[in-house]
Amino acid sequence: MNTLTLNRPWTGPGAVLQEAWQRQRTLTVLALLMLAAMLPTALALGLDERLIRGVNVWVKPLKFMAALALFSMSTAWFIGLLPEAKRHTRAVRLIVASIVAAGVFEVGYITVQAALGQASHYNFSDMAHLILYQLMGAGALLLCATQGVLAVQISRHGRSDVDPAWRLAVVRGLWLTLALGAGAGAVLGGIQAPAGNGLPVTGWHGAADLRPAHFLGMHAQQFLPLLGLALAGRPAARARRLLNAATLAYGLLWLALMAMGLNGAHPTPMPPQQLR
Repeated sequence: MNTLTLNRPWTGPGAVLQEAWQRQRTLTVLALLMLAAMLPTALALGLDERLIRGVNVWVKPLKFMAALALFSMSTAWFIGLLPEAKRHTRAVRLIVASIVAAGVFEVGYITVQAALGQASHYNFSDMAHLILYQLMGAGALLLCATQGVLAVQISRHGRSDVDPAWRLAVVRGLWLTLALGAGAGAVLGGIQAPAGNGLPVTGWHGAADLRPAHFLGMHAQQFLPLLGLALAGRPAARARRLLNAATLAYGLLWLALMAMGLNGAHPTPMPPQQLR
């Protein structure tokens, strides 16, 4: 069964990009724009020594650009699991428009705040920043919601020539992104991680930091489908059992990271004048 491509062999990154372009051009363009934006942002990181809570101001924009690029490209790929006639329905157009609007707003605001040397998240300095922060939270939830809508579309209209294990893994990954990503994000929105650099690359801290759980939730969109690819071609019953076990393990790991993140965490207080 054809698990990866529609019309051509999967021979490398170039073929992946071409395939994504065929499946959903708008999201592919968005992913490429985010990757391109990372170049000047990385340059700014090397030249600008300003810090926010002990971390360079350009680290957050870089992370969010990379995350949106991966999220957009993955969604474009999964839209290809729908027949051609079902890729331009109102539901799919809504998915694409929501990702573009929410993603560009969030990355744009974070980048502008970095340029100003100001925090984007947990910035309660005035009513304008409070409203923008709340809008970012709503946008993040909207991004997660698009994955549930896509999961429904693939479950109802998925191509018949796709390996069942691969398709099921994609659908589960999308649902987990909605449930776990949004779940962790909703709690994270009111609990700020400790200041300063933590682990290398990620910057996470071992406790009182919900970002690892949020990361695991948001990237179920990739992790479960990758497992589905590994299971493609195996006997259906065995593939489903392994996928069931992996889904359960994934959920338990998320719960463990949530417990670790909540250990010692305290709600981020809002200045009294913003509570009136």
